[in-house]
Amino acid sequence: MAAALVGGAFLSGFINVVLDRLISADSVNLVERLKSALTNAGYLVDDAELKQLENYEVKDWLNSLRDAVHTADDLLDRVCTKAATQKGVRTFLSGFLNSEDRHMVNEIERVVRRIEDLEKRKGYLGLQKISTSSFSWKTPSTSLVRGDMCGRKDDQEALVEMLNENNEHHLSVISIVGMGGVGKTTLAQWIYNNADLMKGFDVKAWACISENFNIVETTKNIVKEIRKDTHDLGSFNSIQDALKEELSKKKFFIVLDDDFLAPFRYGAKGSTILLTTREANVGSVVQTNFHLHCLEPLSEDYCWSVFAANASFPESNGNPTLEGIGKKIARKCDGLPLAAETLGCLCRKQDAEEWEKFLRSEIWGFSINDSKIIPALLVSYYQLPSYLKRCFVYSSLFPKDYQFGKDELILLWMAQDLLRPPNKGDSLEEVGCKCFEELTSRLFFKKLQDDDDDDDDYFVMHDLLHDLAIFLAGDFYCRIEELSEEQEEKKVLTRHFSNFERGSLDHPISKVFNSIAKMESLRTSLYLEDLLSLESTVSKFKYLRVLSFSKLDVLPDSIGELIHLRYLNLSRTKIEVARIIVQLHLDLRETSLEEMPVGISKLKQLRTLYYFVVGKNEDNRTQELGGLLNLHGSLHLDKLENIVDAKEAENARMINKNLMDKLYLKWSAGDDMVSNTQTQRDILDSLQPHNGLKELIIKEYKGTIFPNWVGHSSYNKMTRVSLESCNNCCMLPSLGLLPSLKKLRIQGFSKLVSVGMEFYKNEDYQHSSPIAAFPSLEELEFQDMPCWEEWYSPDSEA
Repeated sequence: MAAALVGGAFLSGFINVVLDRLISADSVNLVERLKSALTNAGYLVDDAELKQLENYEVKDWLNSLRDAVHTADDLLDRVCTKAATQKGVRTFLSGFLNSEDRHMVNEIERVVRRIEDLEKRKGYLGLQKISTSSFSWKTPSTSLVRGDMCGRKDDQEALVEMLNENNEHHLSVISIVGMGGVGKTTLAQWIYNNADLMKGFDVKAWACISENFNIVETTKNIVKEIRKDTHDLGSFNSIQDALKEELSKKKFFIVLDDDFLAPFRYGAKGSTILLTTREANVGSVVQTNFHLHCLEPLSEDYCWSVFAANASFPESNGNPTLEGIGKKIARKCDGLPLAAETLGCLCRKQDAEEWEKFLRSEIWGFSINDSKIIPALLVSYYQLPSYLKRCFVYSSLFPKDYQFGKDELILLWMAQDLLRPPNKGDSLEEVGCKCFEELTSRLFFKKLQDDDDDDDDYFVMHDLLHDLAIFLAGDFYCRIEELSEEQEEKKVLTRHFSNFERGSLDHPISKVFNSIAKMESLRTSLYLEDLLSLESTVSKFKYLRVLSFSKLDVLPDSIGELIHLRYLNLSRTKIEVARIIVQLHLDLRETSLEEMPVGISKLKQLRTLYYFVVGKNEDNRTQELGGLLNLHGSLHLDKLENIVDAKEAENARMINKNLMDKLYLKWSAGDDMVSNTQTQRDILDSLQPHNGLKELIIKEYKGTIFPNWVGHSSYNKMTRVSLESCNNCCMLPSLGLLPSLKKLRIQGFSKLVSVGMEFYKNEDYQHSSPIAAFPSLEELEFQDMPCWEEWYSPDSEA
């Protein structure tokens, strides 16, 4: 197939994962047949991935192969999981295939024959081996810094004029109408973030509205934007009353990014609602001052400017040959800035031959049945390496407008073996971070611009890229809110399942699972509402790797039979007791657990734990943490008052956990009177973390002074410190010499009378180089200090 632009087919990456499992196996006949079958079929998938767009028989063939490879991977993973507890894969696999489990051997033989039969159909389908592109499409890991929007000056001026006219009306609605990808949201963001235009508005809020419009959720989201406390918002009536109260007699500016109106009539004169929508009649039904602004596609010249800017190509004095090719590519974007941006990001390697390959891609001529799929975005997808394709498609499990964290998605990728093997010296987390940054640099993910001071970044996908992910995911991915009654019986290929619209099911979840013929092959189940109705069938999900709950009171004992489980999220559920086997990720935050499950110390490969409750029994004390040296990210230790002495605290081996970057140490609130405050200090001293830590929170500490490690200058990566409700402390630790500290919060020191020089320097200060205290500090907060009388600063020293 001439000029086919591919970075490695989606399935080829998966085939490589399965082949990697076989590398260490002894050369026995069945293993060699499986290797050969996978390799031969792998030669065809690049051609098949392109031809499936127009040929349904090829699409069915590719789906069958994808299903067979999944099955092969499931079987091999089961063998390897058992081998991990015995002699190792090499000796175990050959012995296993010879005699261990005849049923499993028969299953592997069956899938080998299936893959061999599929490969034999290549002639009938016209499939052939094609070579993937040898050049790299890797782009810089930082997104392009954008200035003014290209080609939208007239649109900007028109909207500013509408805003000015609105000052004469009580409530006005402006509707920006245009096709997907034309730049409606970008234009709305320009207005929303323009300080001059927002002067005079008392309240502003932004709410995304999905295609499955839910007026209750939309109204609640707006309230959340302008009011911190939303716990009392139960009924729709209470939500509307809350919104009315927040907007009453205030001039507000509300953006509804995709479509919706009622409590908005109580605001002050000049209040404005800005809609972005694909439907021209939305908003016109409102009995108020209404403006319609139609956003047309960009002209060819402006589309070229967007392409050139994202390709870092100078429009003036640039290579005329490249410019000629680039303008032809930009013309194929049909005036959509999103398409021009994504293609431009791929063309930063300014080579005429490679740009020509883009221009000659056969994808431009494909007639895709789903009209939402823009060829330019499909071309961008086909340039991705196979491992990035798999990572991108997995995000189809999220609903539109879902705000996801980078760490959240990377953990899911890890649990599903979607990441390429790390280079020597790299961790899987670092590989995942690079993949995420690369997809962001290519605009598949977009970072949210948030005024909140929270350091946690969140990302979204553009609607059209979300449509693309769903299209590519096919029947292997299923989101329950998009599953109609007619589709239920067709989901026999489903391996990944999610339910983000909690509490809104029209049919019981058991019915959905019963409709999935290959129940045991499910790999992902995100946000189940209840598993009790499936108590007797949980063990049938024997290849499940990712399991997450949104609502759960009791965790069934049968969960322990899921030996492939790598990611278990029980956060914000009501479980009080749990027995757990999980390999990589365990999230117990905001649960009702009074003590940790038995056997945590056995989970040696656990990478994220987040939350650990110190118990009083031998099997849930801090020594359970001692062997968990692979923990990454954040760890919250709760109920530290249960630690008896410093030796017990030392058994947690916190100083050896050098992959963590955030530590939260918490004693229970209540009686601050302790028999021995020195013991409390020794316990905290023994919980000293490694000096690469970035964030430290200490709450309800019962000692009177802090150990020397708190604030020691060797913690040169520490950026945030929060000390809360340490009511016995009469002096602050020496924090002034933390070189990277940006944010410091001191709250609830009820016995502190004076802040002295010890706050700025420790007793070793005179022996160190004289440097200014708090050299990087940006935010300093003191709160609830009832006895505080004096504050000495270095400048006041004689």
